[in-house]
Amino acid sequence: MERKDENGSSLHSPLLQIISVQKDDTEAVAEQYKKKRVVESERRKDFFEEVKKQLWLAGPLTSVSLLNFGIQIISVMFVGHLGELPLSGASMATSFTSVTGISVLFSPSCAKTWTGFSKEALHNIPSFLRLAIPSAAMVCLEMWSFEMVVLLSGLLPNPKLETSVFSICLNTAETFWMISFGFSGAVSTRVSNELGAAHPSAARLAVHVVLVLALIEGTLVGTVMILIRNIWAYAYSNEIEVVEYVAKMLPILAVSHFLDGLQCVLSGAVRGCGWQEIGAIINLGSYYAVGIPSAIVLAFVLCIGGKGLWLGMICALGVQVVSLVIITLRTDWEQEAKKAIDRVHDSMTLESTVS
Repeated sequence: MERKDENGSSLHSPLLQIISVQKDDTEAVAEQYKKKRVVESERRKDFFEEVKKQLWLAGPLTSVSLLNFGIQIISVMFVGHLGELPLSGASMATSFTSVTGISVLFSPSCAKTWTGFSKEALHNIPSFLRLAIPSAAMVCLEMWSFEMVVLLSGLLPNPKLETSVFSICLNTAETFWMISFGFSGAVSTRVSNELGAAHPSAARLAVHVVLVLALIEGTLVGTVMILIRNIWAYAYSNEIEVVEYVAKMLPILAVSHFLDGLQCVLSGAVRGCGWQEIGAIINLGSYYAVGIPSAIVLAFVLCIGGKGLWLGMICALGVQVVSLVIITLRTDWEQEAKKAIDRVHDSMTLESTVS
């Protein structure tokens, strides 16, 4: 017989059952919320940890690149104050050597990094070349296209002014591009390492983090370019005509840098996945099937001039970014991790066989 309280209510009455169920539901919701907070906290921790890793990698890369490129920056600045003709001449010479020149640097301080030739250097040469040649093509195709635009600027109605301005713009773009280049190297290293270690989720996180960093960097640098547009050219030239022209070009340059930063880090992720051939094909199509023809049409057919040349390159960057974003979104990171592990296994097997 059920025991009742003094009011005659049963302990199993509907009201008490509802209260009990509501209490259980509240506890379940609280537990789910607690778990959700823990998961979000872990995600934030992983995100900022990845940011720290990439900044530690990108910092030295950017610093070294800026130091190496600093010689060219200072040279162009000094030459620019001699007049439009010396600046345009230096611009053409720099562009020509950038397209055709090859330089090798040896330093005694780096002696331990390379101790000379050995038979081990002959191992895996075909595999190395399959990655090295497309990887070099990715970088060269992009850089050569911008240098070709400088050469094309010499065909415009006022070649001295156009090449002088393009020299300043290209010098500025390459200076800030070193930041994106550092992030590109960082994400390439992180993605390749995590895929090789069978951590596909960490590789995916590395790409997400570097995209956030690229968006922030592109926005900040673009804003700085717009703010200093009226005074920046004085570092290169005292010619008022050059200063005013550069002031008109820098907002376009800001858009270009923003897109270039995105494509740079996405290209780094592509290299980290071992898709150098795909990246080279995208760069070839973007710059030489879209960019250069668009620049020629805008500059010489529509008579927009120097702005048209750079707008043509923005078209190329836009196509490149869209293509790389599509590839990144369609990436099966688990499958890429399996491929990376197989490559490592094959390489180790080959080394043990040769030795």
